[in-house]
Amino acid sequence: MTQPIKTLLNANSEFKAILQKTHYLNALQAQFVLATPPYLAQCSQVTGLQFGTLSIATSNATAAAKLKQLAPEIVNQLKNQGAEVSGLRIKVQVSYLVPVVAPPPRHLSPTAQHAIQQLEATLSDTPLKAALHKFIR
Repeated sequence: MTQPIKTLLNANSEFKAILQKTHYLNALQAQFVLATPPYLAQCSQVTGLQFGTLSIATSNATAAAKLKQLAPEIVNQLKNQGAEVSGLRIKVQVSYLVPVVAPPPRHLSPTAQHAIQQLEATLSDTPLKAALHKFIR
């Protein structure tokens, strides 16, 4: 009989504490993302909260410097969201991998597709015609 991992973790008091801390850190990460400019949020990760100081790992020194500049504003926004944060501690972790988000696929409108097909039909066998044919597919 299989049980969801969450049920198993909640059954053990030590694991339950870890699970609760993980949920809390995930909630803080979500609040941090809302309080931080997107270009900084995508290269930063909440790593912990200790005595009111929120620890943030970032992938480069430039982002760390900008986060330090914006720290008072970010802390105020986190407080407004209900987080018990009084300061930020920013660490550069070069090994922290920035998640790569694939851009959504883009599609041609039917009108554009038809116009390209018409152009392709008027061309002789050239690399441009082959490229247009590949582009339409």
